[in-house]
Amino acid sequence: MRKPNKLVALIFAILASIAMLLPTSAYAAKGTNDNSGSITINDAESGHTYNAYQVLVLESYDTDKGAYSYKANDDWADWLKGQTQYVSIDDQGYVTWVKDADAAAFAKAALAHAKANSIQPADTKTAASTTVNFTGLNLGYYLVDTTVGTLCSLDTTTPGVEMNEKNDLPEIKKDVKEDSTGNWGEENTVEIGDTVEFKTTITAKKGAQSYELHDVMSEGLTLNANSIKVQVADSDLAAENYTIKTTDLNDGCDFEIAFAQSYLDTITADTEIVVTYTAVVNEDVEVFEDPNTNKTQLKFGDDHRDETTWDETRTYTYKVDVVKTDGDNKVLDGAQFKLYDAKTDGNEIALVKVSDGVYRLAKDGETGVGYITTVNGQLEIKGFDANTNYYLEETKAPDGYNKLAERVEIAVVDSNLEASVSNDTWQSGGVHVVNKPGSLLPTTGGIGTTIFYALGGALVLGVIAVFLARKRAK
Repeated sequence: MRKPNKLVALIFAILASIAMLLPTSAYAAKGTNDNSGSITINDAESGHTYNAYQVLVLESYDTDKGAYSYKANDDWADWLKGQTQYVSIDDQGYVTWVKDADAAAFAKAALAHAKANSIQPADTKTAASTTVNFTGLNLGYYLVDTTVGTLCSLDTTTPGVEMNEKNDLPEIKKDVKEDSTGNWGEENTVEIGDTVEFKTTITAKKGAQSYELHDVMSEGLTLNANSIKVQVADSDLAAENYTIKTTDLNDGCDFEIAFAQSYLDTITADTEIVVTYTAVVNEDVEVFEDPNTNKTQLKFGDDHRDETTWDETRTYTYKVDVVKTDGDNKVLDGAQFKLYDAKTDGNEIALVKVSDGVYRLAKDGETGVGYITTVNGQLEIKGFDANTNYYLEETKAPDGYNKLAERVEIAVVDSNLEASVSNDTWQSGGVHVVNKPGSLLPTTGGIGTTIFYALGGALVLGVIAVFLARKRAK
């Protein structure tokens, strides 16, 4: 009987060896809550947070046969019972997938449920590099989400699984229109009172989450709140898809636009959302070389914690210096001027006094001063567009000087922007305006030669008196 026992032992040893050589993928797992599961996120965005939610528990599986036995995680059981378009649950609680159901839609619905009901993820990681590793997970069906707002993936840990972050971060671009050409770009030039057109283009990505546009204008620009328009593919976006806020903003913004998540969920490919609006150049405008900026930023992801970099445009306006002198370049005061838009005739341009010797172009509805005058021979006029010329007419010359015969051109060129005056003498730059003095002309009706006749008569009388005196003496 010992020989048969040895034969049986040998057979069992051979079978055991064969079993060890069988692929482990065919092994039907038991007791899957053994912390052996892992999820690896490739191409992660550094600094962003990744959350792994266990929706289903994997009781057992056989990868060769494609057989997986799932049951609902306790936190998700009641909700899953109502998701009949995605899953079915039998009397024993086993969960199966409905054929041809939309997995992406299920992922979004599951994430919304998790957030609305404060379901805590099984694990949370913040990416320190381009790879995020979740380890020590129970085996199951996991929903993974990120604050980037683009990764919303479902997969089963058996025991490990890899997911790829799409890196589809939204993009934003800001433009301003140059009125002289009609072209959009990063810069333009204006004058006080002009209406400026702005455009912000958001390139929204699949999986867009919690988009909120923020816009900030410098003090020299006044937003026309009613001008804000939102379009996609040259058509107005339905009003229920976004909310515009222009008041009660505590972050320094001039306006904000929050996009409805229900609309963002419909975006399945790169989509350009174009926001246009206008602003008026006001009296607080910065003068070249300082720009008047309009900048835009998009916040997105969980709690809007992520954001694009600010993109801004630069709007410029200019000033021109005027220096009034005599023929020796000595400054003169007392002249009075008006500004026109033509060499002859044309329209008078209203100017508002800022301070002594400093004036600006008036806005619509403002009444200008009657005339402008120099201080220490100098004038500063600000608020000019680079692409327009104006003309200065002297309506009164300094006392003793001849008034100019024609208007002087005020052109916005580099040489006219800044004048140099030292020791009451013009040195260079600015619009140099010279007055010539009048000469003293001969007159009639004065004392003329009378004084000479009177003196001559007095001398004659003196000679006669001396002659008579000597005659008596004899």
